[in-house]
Amino acid sequence: MTTKTIRLLLPLLLMLGSAGAAPMGRLHSLLLDAAVAADAVVVAVGERGLIVRSEDSGQTWIRQESPTATTLTAVAFAADGQRGWAVGHDALVLETNDAGRTWRQVYQGPNLEESFLDLAVVAPGQIIVIGAYGQYLESRDNGVTWEPGAAAEDDSHLNRITIGPAGTLYIAGERGTLLRSDDLGRTWLNIASPYDGSFFGILPLSATELLAHGLRGRIYRSADNGDTWDLVPNNKPALLATACRLPSGEIVLAGQSRAFIVSRDDGRTFTAWPLPNTHAVAHLLIAPDGRLLAFGEEGVTPLPQP
Repeated sequence: MTTKTIRLLLPLLLMLGSAGAAPMGRLHSLLLDAAVAADAVVVAVGERGLIVRSEDSGQTWIRQESPTATTLTAVAFAADGQRGWAVGHDALVLETNDAGRTWRQVYQGPNLEESFLDLAVVAPGQIIVIGAYGQYLESRDNGVTWEPGAAAEDDSHLNRITIGPAGTLYIAGERGTLLRSDDLGRTWLNIASPYDGSFFGILPLSATELLAHGLRGRIYRSADNGDTWDLVPNNKPALLATACRLPSGEIVLAGQSRAFIVSRDDGRTFTAWPLPNTHAVAHLLIAPDGRLLAFGEEGVTPLPQP
């Protein structure tokens, strides 16, 4: 199994429109990512251009008009919570200026067969987008203009970009790809990888401590900013697509059906977290009201505290 089976073709992996705004009760559509905008607003994106918005920390949702029927894979907002961007298949970038109420297309790459998989607002006015086949796109003027670039030396899929507490950027990708930037993406350093399979994320625990997660339940922990890694035991060999650190300190990893595990010792050990959920999860998010929300093939599901 390669990275092509996660996020790029996530509906298949998870075993599985864009009409006018309409109220929604229980969501049952595939959602791939979500982000907090202004106040108690949460915006989520997913299959066939789906964009949904909540003004009460994810308790109720409204489907927003979408300018595309293309699957959207990730969403992020600037610090003001008003301006945000969503990316997806067909090398597409959308923009909102009103906390996710309305959206417009602002960029589309020349190769529509390639997909953007994640993005991050790394500094005021600076957005970095990553994707399949090593795609890398950057704006330094709040999304007015976009410039292609490169982070990896090959065409490995780049799955997830995260920001550490000290401002360090991290990218996780296929073929063991782990990258680090200490200068807001101007240069990227290849991190020595402990595993040649796909990674789906790096969760920064502190300025120097990292947790990397990927295929077959693989979890690695580093105490020196990725220079060395220790394998974290895990007896659940399912794909781990997303990681989240709770305000109480617990770390939750999730992915394929029933693959919920939790750590209470800063990622050194994990135990199974038995939940009635039987559905695959693509993203975990702490809502503005403190609840933990899971987004995936069954839309959005509130989770109890572990």
